[in-house]
Amino acid sequence: MSGLSILVLVLPLPIAFIIHDLEEILFLNKWMMRHRCGLIERFPKMAPALERLAGLGTKGFAIAAAEELLIILLVTAYVLAQCPYAREIWIAVFMAFSIHLLVHTVQAIVIRGYVPGLVTTILLLPYAAYGIHSILLVMNWLHLLLLSLAGVVFLIVNLRFAHYLGELVSKD
Repeated sequence: MSGLSILVLVLPLPIAFIIHDLEEILFLNKWMMRHRCGLIERFPKMAPALERLAGLGTKGFAIAAAEELLIILLVTAYVLAQCPYAREIWIAVFMAFSIHLLVHTVQAIVIRGYVPGLVTTILLLPYAAYGIHSILLVMNWLHLLLLSLAGVVFLIVNLRFAHYLGELVSKD
């Protein structure tokens, strides 16, 4: 990756993640307590996930977010060390984060209101769009699609692990 790409795209990712997840940490638990029953009523198939998320608590969610931040910091360090496949690994993580932002947008549209993370999502969408545009300048869309798929699969698996860690802390 070029020095400019690192400065403009790679280094801001941990900062973007921290800002976004801070909004989620601050507001998710109270928001879930206020909206859980209505969400379960509207989306009964989501009940187990909603109950699990509501039971996580602020401390548990913060632990889950810290685990995810650690991964982003490690991937960023891997890029800075110019290790093999660093660009591809970073792109997969970046695309998973960008898709995560789109999920918040869709959630807000579906429930017709605020969801924790929406404010920072709106602020970070230009960063995500610029990143995707920049990636497509040096990579074809099929390669980007495959890396995005790998990133999302990793995100899903890691999210389960991160929430498991959060649940362990929440039980104390």
